[in-house]
Amino acid sequence: MGIDPGTNNMGLGIIEVKGNKIEIIAMDILKLDKLKDHHLKLKKIFEVTLRFIDQYHPDEFAIESPFFGKNIQSMLKLGRAQGVAIAAALHRDIPVFEYSPRKIKQSITGKGGSSKEQVAGLLAGMLSLKQIPEYLDITDALAVAVCHHFQRGKSDTSSESFTGWKAFIAQNPSRVKK
Repeated sequence: MGIDPGTNNMGLGIIEVKGNKIEIIAMDILKLDKLKDHHLKLKKIFEVTLRFIDQYHPDEFAIESPFFGKNIQSMLKLGRAQGVAIAAALHRDIPVFEYSPRKIKQSITGKGGSSKEQVAGLLAGMLSLKQIPEYLDITDALAVAVCHHFQRGKSDTSSESFTGWKAFIAQNPSRVKK
């Protein structure tokens, strides 16, 4: 399970890995912008994350770690959102893994400075998405889950790892849609 935490929009994604194939099981967006009370947003994040976990029973939980921005208040709110999502996973005894935004982008595109649109475009091909979701928080959540898979070497047939997107393509031409 991958989570892109946020206090206005939170992306959720569940993937399943079978052999060399990564399949989307579920993806969704939690829209929180209509809730004005930050504490109610946190409660909703916990409830929805727990509901997703209870519905899909993921083996592992990966989440994007907060990044340092100019606005300390925004960073604190984001950290709280991340914390309650992690608490939901821990409440169900699911192992938690955190990845920096740069690490996630690098594992998908080969470049840590890629845009959300670049990540979404590459994921669309990789996961056979018919269209990119309206909210890129959804593809960001899927990117977290895919990054975790790549970092953990969770392939049913091998424990291969890759140094970047170019190495992945070179070693797996049949897994990449052109």
